Amino acid sequence: MSPGDEHQTTGGYGGTGQTRTRLPEGGGEMYGGTRRGGRTSSSRSLVTVVGVVVLLIAAIAFANRGGDVSPTATGTTDKPETSATAPTGKRPVKAAMGGIATGFARDEQGAQSAGANYAVALWSDRMVNATERHDIIQTVAAPEALTRLQADFDANYSAGFLKNIGLAEDGSAPRGSTFVNRTLPVGTKVTSFSTDAATVEVWCNNLFGLAGESSTTPVTSGWFTATFKLGWAAGDWKVLETSQRTGPTPISGDNPVSKADEIGKAVEEFGGFTYAR
Repeated sequence: MSPGDEHQTTGGYGGTGQTRTRLPEGGGEMYGGTRRGGRTSSSRSLVTVVGVVVLLIAAIAFANRGGDVSPTATGTTDKPETSATAPTGKRPVKAAMGGIATGFARDEQGAQSAGANYAVALWSDRMVNATERHDIIQTVAAPEALTRLQADFDANYSAGFLKNIGLAEDGSAPRGSTFVNRTLPVGTKVTSFSTDAATVEVWCNNLFGLAGESSTTPVTSGWFTATFKLGWAAGDWKVLETSQRTGPTPISGDNPVSKADEIGKAVEEFGGFTYAR
């Protein structure tokens, strides 16, 4: 619409844009003269009053209707739709041992909660220290798998590996640096289940590296899927086997990269979570 069109519309239909022609004496009687003009003004006033009343009634009716929406009024009770990631409302964890959630329910959701929490523990910065690593494995492993799992993870965190990522043999970081290994579960799924055994996949984002000005292994973000074969033992889900594969990996965003000291400070200040379904 051009400015000219807008002016024409306003002048043609707006009250202030109309032009009134005064007819000669006597000729006004044909059209009602001044009396007709008076009746028009009264009609307009009446229409205005009626319009205001109608709007007021409509507003009151709308307000009353808005406050009357309830399951009783509709005759049905709205319930949230369930999905693969919907929480159940059940308490999934009863206790924690060494900072690791335990006491999961003996159902599919309990198995998924166990898998998510075990992924956080087994791919964490605590695993670089031999004592803490053994404590973690003893907490999450099934009795028959304890020795094998401990040997496997000890091999993964060998002295050579620790040296390559800039850590000492005891897993300590150089002065002024912070070692980061934090796993963030994105989702879980059960691929097989019985009351005694379950296989759970956990899709994860992982932060890994050494935050420090002189670090040669800066903190990077990666994606992997951890697979857990779990067995029911001593009233809880325990790990029988673990494996991992890369991805699914999304495209990186456009966020600016933070400085090393900012990453290190964030890891120290922001704690982790207990993951539950």
